[in-house]
Amino acid sequence: MQPIKTLKRVLETLADAEHYLFTLNDLQGAIPELGAGAFKALVCRAEKDGMLTRVCRGLYLYPKVNYQQGLLLYHAAARLRADEFCYISLESALSDAGVISQIPMNWITLMTSGRSGIIGCGAFGHIEYIHTKRRPENLAAHLTYDTRCRLWRASVALALMDMHLTRRSTDLIDRETAHELV
Repeated sequence: MQPIKTLKRVLETLADAEHYLFTLNDLQGAIPELGAGAFKALVCRAEKDGMLTRVCRGLYLYPKVNYQQGLLLYHAAARLRADEFCYISLESALSDAGVISQIPMNWITLMTSGRSGIIGCGAFGHIEYIHTKRRPENLAAHLTYDTRCRLWRASVALALMDMHLTRRSTDLIDRETAHELV
């Protein structure tokens, strides 16, 4: 069978509303017999044909499944840093809690044990990772797992502390609402 047909069959079989993002390693696992050059050409062809949509470097969306579009950036962030400690914090956590009135559109902020950086996800938006040296066991009391986003989420108190420690602007914070929630 042609590699493109094999890839299509594998994606149709495996992809669903919960599993719609695929790394290059995931895709390579579907067709392990291809060499590096042939695999790269296959992914380019699948993208050109609309079978895959590139989210960012190394991460692809299978667009034929019904997924929650508003959560794509969070799911992508979880996939990209699956081997590191990450949690939703800073402006994203504070906006979701109503402490910041302006909602960051197509931009999410996370703290991570990995390196800092901004990942451009084209039309989907941006993922901003900010490095922290703090360990999960020291933050456990201030974290809850968000099953919809597939990431840990900071409490308002922790998100405010992260804002202070990372020297981010606190001009948009509603101090009264923050005080009520802490």
